[in-house]
Amino acid sequence: MPDFSRERRLHQQGYSLVAGVDEAGRGPLAGPVVAAAVILSPDLSGNEPWLSLLDDSKRLSPAQRENVVQLLHEHALAIGVGQVSSEEIDRQGIGAANIQAMLTAVANLQRRPAFLLLDFVYLKECAYPFEPVVKGDQLSYSIAAASNVAKVTRDRWMQEADGRYPGYSFAQNKGYPTAYHLARLRELGPCDIHRRSYAPVREAAGLLGGR
Repeated sequence: MPDFSRERRLHQQGYSLVAGVDEAGRGPLAGPVVAAAVILSPDLSGNEPWLSLLDDSKRLSPAQRENVVQLLHEHALAIGVGQVSSEEIDRQGIGAANIQAMLTAVANLQRRPAFLLLDFVYLKECAYPFEPVVKGDQLSYSIAAASNVAKVTRDRWMQEADGRYPGYSFAQNKGYPTAYHLARLRELGPCDIHRRSYAPVREAAGLLGGR
């Protein structure tokens, strides 16, 4: 379970506002990569009842994640979101797109952070001091908070995209390569939000030829 120990250590070192940063959507074949940054109050004890509901988004159900995000909008000092499209992912690669989404999320915070806790990503050209944390979404409340905001934001985007691009079951698979999604991709071909730089999409589009 995550806790507030890393944030508290940084607060004691003089970093008053610490932002946790995480992303969702590196692996899907379709849709954007979304990052979030969340600043929790330095006055938190770490024992507040609502914090006990906060965990790595992958460990929570969709309903639990939605509840957590609602609580974060009530209690967090600041929330920022960044999004990079499938076209940009194809142009610059998922690694660079992921960094761009994270930097945008930090820039969109309503408060200026003093320090960033990252879910084990090295942010090039970052204006803030930062610390990559291995499995940070399982260890830090701030990173776990960002994990949930990013996941819920992206899931909502994919659910809306399901209406614009029917046939791929985006509302269910969120663009991930499930057996059904792969079968429909081969049958229908890629749509506008598929990542054509990803091998299964290239193959479905016939871009690999005889290779």
